[in-house]
Amino acid sequence: MVHEYRDRIYIRKDILLKLYEYGELNQTKLLSYCGLNNVKHRYILDDMAKKGMIMRTEEFWGNKIIIKYRLSDKGYDILKQILEPYESLFPRGGM
Repeated sequence: MVHEYRDRIYIRKDILLKLYEYGELNQTKLLSYCGLNNVKHRYILDDMAKKGMIMRTEEFWGNKIIIKYRLSDKGYDILKQILEPYESLFPRGGM
């Protein structure tokens, strides 16, 4: 089986794009929609939230906590000003 490697910048861009597209997603759906592993890649969401790129909220459902994410203003600006031009210069899939 061949696994395609994604640069960290593309993983973050995918996260920002999914949040832009859906508005708000819980942690499991967000990582799943981006093709990421909930345990292995959760640290990326934590890092992005710490840096203010996405906003993290917690909702209580009985005795469970649902973690949800949304795009912050800073994340939107990064998406538009940095990541879109980067991908146009260095598109995925090479030539």
